[in-house]
Amino acid sequence: MTTAIILAGGLGTRLRDAVPDVPKPMAPIAGRPFLAHQMDYWAGQGVRRFVLAVGYRHEAIVQHFGSHHGGAAVEYSVETQPLGTGGALQQAAARVADERALLLNGDTWFDVPLPALAARAMQHDADWCFALFRHDDRERYMGMGVDRFGRVHTLRSVDSSLAHGGVVWFRPAALAVLAHEPGRALSLENEALPRLLAQGQRFAALECRGAFIDIGVPADYHRAADVMFPASSDALRACHARAR
Repeated sequence: MTTAIILAGGLGTRLRDAVPDVPKPMAPIAGRPFLAHQMDYWAGQGVRRFVLAVGYRHEAIVQHFGSHHGGAAVEYSVETQPLGTGGALQQAAARVADERALLLNGDTWFDVPLPALAARAMQHDADWCFALFRHDDRERYMGMGVDRFGRVHTLRSVDSSLAHGGVVWFRPAALAVLAHEPGRALSLENEALPRLLAQGQRFAALECRGAFIDIGVPADYHRAADVMFPASSDALRACHARAR
């Protein structure tokens, strides 16, 4: 059974003016929570269990989804105090016994073929395999250094136009070597991953050409329906406008 951990506990302060009443992953897109669309997409690729790492206003998420969404089981890893992305993942991953699992950001949509990402991970026996998108906004996105074989050699590269898109196929057990006290705040991007790479864990990446959107800022939130559902954008725009 494929398990996906979704980091859905952020405060969403930049989006507060556009969506003031709900946690960011519950922001309505075409009349439904963003998180519902995201879970639908990954359930369609075989995910049968979601572990939602939640914190800020988590009651709204739990009340909406309960213990199932579609054909997938839903569980919750609740932050009683802010843990940061790394601490939240560490707590949620303790619930996952699978050899590999999917890690998702609760505020990004990325059309990634899971079999291709898993195959790249297998190719390099990677502990972490990132789906990357190509971008031209170097002020907002930090590039990742990747060689021509798909091996990651640096997590931050000003020379790279490939950035982490919030989708990772990883080994939950890889977190066990972190010298970090559970329950304390830890940044995944700035602390945990650099530490694990320096310790010799294998990092790989795959460039994916599918649609990508980060709803963390109002401008991108308002165009999310067009990116996520381009074939029916006119009808969805109208529905999205009514939901705002």
